[in-house]
Amino acid sequence: MIKNTLTIAGVDPSGGAGTLADVKTMSALGTFACAVIAALTAQNTQNVTGIQPIPPDFIRLQIDTLFHDVRIDGVKIGMLGQTPVIHAVADSLEKYQPPFVVLDPVMVAKSGDLLLEEKAVASLIEALIPQAHMITPNLPEAGVILKSSTPESIKEMYHFAEKLHKRMASSDERWVLLKGGHLPSQDTVDLLFNGDKMIEIQHSKIQTKNTHGTGCSLSSAICALQAQLQNIPLATQQAVDFIYQSIQHADELSVGHGHGPIHHFHALWSQ
Repeated sequence: MIKNTLTIAGVDPSGGAGTLADVKTMSALGTFACAVIAALTAQNTQNVTGIQPIPPDFIRLQIDTLFHDVRIDGVKIGMLGQTPVIHAVADSLEKYQPPFVVLDPVMVAKSGDLLLEEKAVASLIEALIPQAHMITPNLPEAGVILKSSTPESIKEMYHFAEKLHKRMASSDERWVLLKGGHLPSQDTVDLLFNGDKMIEIQHSKIQTKNTHGTGCSLSSAICALQAQLQNIPLATQQAVDFIYQSIQHADELSVGHGHGPIHHFHALWSQ
């Protein structure tokens, strides 16, 4: 049976990030992707020129209408932007209790533009993180969540992963994936932690400017693979491998003049 997955996030018209990237990822990895639009952006590979929030009541209506008809096997949450939107999504998660929720705490675009209002961070921490089965912050996002400076070493990342896990519901079924791509090294180490075991996931960095949407796509890949595998460590490792290959093939695309997208369909399209 084909699994159904859902992304709740903003729209990036260039297709590199947000719901469009999520749907591409979920589809490439074998699930049927649904999408609830939480925000609109005017965005390309170079910058974000505008953000248009979606009314919270309409977000609730989108979610209610979908869940009343479609079995959802996994949910990915991305850019929400504002406090009322965060609470609308949090209320819906509490209502429908989907089997797996991965939260990518999107705060800043690849271009450096702010995608989450500063006053909304507290709502994200209080209303959404406790409901997530997995959170996938990068190092700057982890620093914001913990109100601390950004980790600068693997040792500091270990401490951050432990502190982040304490923000989640108390359960060994809750996971933190702390992404280490911002550390200055040739290899990247991501930490996967469930309050008991810490797993290091290593991969080398690829020299390309075309990495737009990697965070969105990774969380979506984990959502799609976990729906099928029911094994967080295995789903996460396979998701990291998928993103690595998507970055390796990113330069086969020619999209925009800034940070171009990764190649979600590298395994399906022939040159």
